[in-house]
Amino acid sequence: MTTRPQHPGPRGAQQLTVHPISADEHAAFLAQHPTASFLQNPRWPQVKTDWRGESLGAFDGDRLVAATLVLHRRLPLPSAVPVLGRKSLAYLAEGPVFDAEEVALSALLPAIVDHLKGQGAFLIRMGLPGVTRRWAAQDVRRALAAGEHTVISELEPLQVDDGAVAVRAELEGLGWEPPQESEEFEAGQPQFQARIPLTDEEGGPLDVDAVLARMDQTSRRQTRKSTRSELVITTGGEEDLPAWQALYAETAERDDFTGRPLSYFQRMFRELNAAEDTECTLYFAHHEDALLAAAIYVRQGKFAWYVYGASSSQERKRYAPRALQLRQIEDALAAGCRWYDLGGLSPSLDPEYPLAGLTRFKTTMGADVVQTYGEWDYPVNRLLTRAFTLYMARR
Repeated sequence: MTTRPQHPGPRGAQQLTVHPISADEHAAFLAQHPTASFLQNPRWPQVKTDWRGESLGAFDGDRLVAATLVLHRRLPLPSAVPVLGRKSLAYLAEGPVFDAEEVALSALLPAIVDHLKGQGAFLIRMGLPGVTRRWAAQDVRRALAAGEHTVISELEPLQVDDGAVAVRAELEGLGWEPPQESEEFEAGQPQFQARIPLTDEEGGPLDVDAVLARMDQTSRRQTRKSTRSELVITTGGEEDLPAWQALYAETAERDDFTGRPLSYFQRMFRELNAAEDTECTLYFAHHEDALLAAAIYVRQGKFAWYVYGASSSQERKRYAPRALQLRQIEDALAAGCRWYDLGGLSPSLDPEYPLAGLTRFKTTMGADVVQTYGEWDYPVNRLLTRAFTLYMARR
């Protein structure tokens, strides 16, 4: 087991000021932090049009030392309603972004809170970046098959951040309320994520064979078979998104989930591809004239994400989705990425749990499970926060 402290304890009195920065300033700061999430990209508010976006910078004197994208969502009330009409939820997804060696949470977070209070926030929700624990893919999938443990946190981790306990204590001391560990997916970003490492433990790059070796035998066999299945793999432009949408809608109907509209993917494709050192790629897998699978991939800096996937019920034995996963891994490796993220999963290790299949699939793909700090709440107005929580629970 290795330890990699990520956030040191508080240091001496540090005075920071927080105020809005331009999208260009924000993008330049993120370029110095190559593993920052695309959810912090200053163009993201143009995708999430139900929210108002704001780029904030924290300054030590004249030096920008932290930045965060804040999404504001007003209470479901007319803006003309006195006082309440301007109240909003302030959401920092995977933010703020900063160097822990330079910035104390005890200086940064109160400064951000003060600014957001002035913006009318009744609740601030923050997904502080960082990994507190990591479990090896093979250990999680074996435990899931054995059914002898209840949750992933009962397993011996591969990696532990020794500073995480101190960070949590500091957050609580600053008035932040911790997330509860749940078997369900939380609102926002799940606390447990599946990530395929693309570097070795010393940070050296892996090759595609090393990544394939992380998969279980079935996934590796199906992936290799997909390369011999007469599939044509292509990338598409914005004009090809209607073809994506048709297959995505078919997938949503078959798998019984509510999908996003075409306009959302058009905005996502357009905005992320206009950003510096960020790309949103649309992949297709065809057999002859039939579209069998499609995927949307995002890369920002040295981090890559499999964001959306869709597949046809036809020609399943050609394993078209596997072919697209392999292509995304290859492209992430070629870009020098450190991680390929497959998204959230449930920490439950009950083989019969409804979300167990998702955990099984992602770990058989070779994805380790990481636990993040999760999303913490700072209730500026506790009465409004309780009312908002009840409203969201009943939607």
